[in-house]
Amino acid sequence: MSSFNHSYVQARILKQLFINQEIEVLPRLTLEIANQLTPDISVFKSPVQANFFQDITHYQSIPLLVINIVTLDQTIQSLLSAANLYIQAGVNYVWTIEPYTHSILVSHIIQQHLFHDEIVESDGIKVDFKRVFN
Repeated sequence: MSSFNHSYVQARILKQLFINQEIEVLPRLTLEIANQLTPDISVFKSPVQANFFQDITHYQSIPLLVINIVTLDQTIQSLLSAANLYIQAGVNYVWTIEPYTHSILVSHIIQQHLFHDEIVESDGIKVDFKRVFN
């Protein structure tokens, strides 16, 4: 279940991502990963094209970046477990956002890195989290 803070953080992140013309940003898209996971935000480097004559419920292409924001009814551990599933499926980066502490955990196949209230960049995709949380 989404909350006000979750929606607010998601909107502020989307606002920054939408200005990058080199990526396609899709919120709440169910992916053909594990048990059809649905991240808050999926970012694709290559162009995606909608077919308005035939819709689909599960998208098969793997995004470059997945962003999840902790909600009231989720645990950080459940999102970190999901991050591992995304990485195993071929997603290059997973950003797990914890709004209460302004923490951003970036997961990658090789390592994880923790950021707080700063610019986070993965493969040319960046968000200034000072602007998100202020």
